[in-house]
Amino acid sequence: MLYACSSDSQVTIKDAIAKNNLNRVVVASCTPRTHEPLFQNTCREAGLNPYLFELANIREHCSWVHMKEKEKATEKAKGVVQMAVAKSALFQPLYKQKVSLINKALVLGGGVAGMTVALDIANNGYSVTLVEKETELGGMLKEMTELYDGKKPSDVLKELILKVNENKNIVVVNEAKLIKVEGYLGNFKGIIQAKGKEMAVDFGAAVVATGARNFEPAGLFNYGKDSRVVTQAQLEKMLGNGISAKNITMIQCVGARNKEREYCGRTCCIDAVKNAIRIKKANSNANVYVLYRDMRTYGVMERLYEEARDLGVIFIKYDAEKPPAVQDGAVTVHDSMLNEDIEIASDLVVLSTPLVAGENEEINQLFKIPLDKNKFFLEAHPKLRPVDFATDGVFLCGSAQAPKLLDEAISQASAAASRACTILSRKFIETEGAVSVVNEAKCIGCGTCVTMCPYNAPSLYDVTVKVEEVTYTTKKSKINPAACKGCGSCAAACPAGAITAQHFSSKEIGEAIDAFDKGVRSISIEKGVVEVTV
Repeated sequence: MLYACSSDSQVTIKDAIAKNNLNRVVVASCTPRTHEPLFQNTCREAGLNPYLFELANIREHCSWVHMKEKEKATEKAKGVVQMAVAKSALFQPLYKQKVSLINKALVLGGGVAGMTVALDIANNGYSVTLVEKETELGGMLKEMTELYDGKKPSDVLKELILKVNENKNIVVVNEAKLIKVEGYLGNFKGIIQAKGKEMAVDFGAAVVATGARNFEPAGLFNYGKDSRVVTQAQLEKMLGNGISAKNITMIQCVGARNKEREYCGRTCCIDAVKNAIRIKKANSNANVYVLYRDMRTYGVMERLYEEARDLGVIFIKYDAEKPPAVQDGAVTVHDSMLNEDIEIASDLVVLSTPLVAGENEEINQLFKIPLDKNKFFLEAHPKLRPVDFATDGVFLCGSAQAPKLLDEAISQASAAASRACTILSRKFIETEGAVSVVNEAKCIGCGTCVTMCPYNAPSLYDVTVKVEEVTYTTKKSKINPAACKGCGSCAAACPAGAITAQHFSSKEIGEAIDAFDKGVRSISIEKGVVEVTV
């Protein structure tokens, strides 16, 4: 087969299963991460249990990584196939279980992204609890006085907040935070602390939209020491009341793209250009300088950059190795294009700083969801699952993931709401078949599995045991199949060998290793069916 994942190849596989009465299927192709569900479904349609299928990844493991060693790659591919065959011989049929769910959602964060998520879910007919740590909804948009398209943020917020408050499916809890969570996909239970009181909340899905905050550049460019040095966020507020400064110098990438924060602030350049335009429109005689490393007004925002230049805003490029210096109202910058120093007399120096992560560590611990090195939340996969977490039932949107523009945050919020509704719209959820199971007779109740599991699937419970005439209570482990991901951490750590990771048992892995050591004696292909002799 040229493309095993094509529709005609799927038909060929189903015909081969029926004609040869196959009870195991091994496909040697590419990554199981994207293609295994496709082949499992093909097996299911042919009447074969989907867990009697194994995918040998000869693309990522062989052809891609050894593209310049074709003969050796071929030999390795044979070994990978033989391992898959040996392992699949020991497979047992596995089955999913149906579990009831709670058709309610929890949204953390009352900014624009959080409110958009709540409205989208509520408009689909599901109850939503919206948790906001501040006294009012609105998030960072409350600090802005004008948007990129000239609209007033207050008008946008007023309409959005009104819709949230009037929606009967949304319960808003202000001055609150989530302090405890337990449960799994479709069946979460939590405790919210609000105004000194605690309230219980149950939900089937959660969306994290906690946003970010502006970086405070303490000690940089005399910020905090010279009243003439402000941040772009502070300038935003000042422009709402009008400013009298005639010479304004903006310095980009302050606190970003360095060793502490390697990422681009994303919104900084656009905010700077937008505010420069506002200054020039209010006073055409004002002199506005933007000192930049790279001007990143991406996409349609390039129009803002063009408008700023047309209005007379002056852009000066500097190198990171030679940053500007601020002293007594004068800014000295080395122009990398002219290759000489320029001194700019400034009434106001504006520092463009990035958004940084908020207090994400607490939520990270509650839901067992990952953070990147900058403390922003990390999605499950940037392309395949951009608004999902590795923890099922929990989703992500807005600047909690990374700095974002308003439109981007809203789009991602709607995506997260859509993903949450795919869960809430069900009457039940199905557990994974490939989960870990406990042999109670071997379990010693040590709790190692409980501490090792990243998904909180195992738990200890009391068991009454009677030996001859003596009755006593002991602890045994039990794994929740709805929460288990089949990662095998518990099975690997169990000192008593009481846990088996189904579909990846120690015996199956051992057979695969032994098969690779023995080597392949013959491989024959006939009418799309591969026969391997080991």
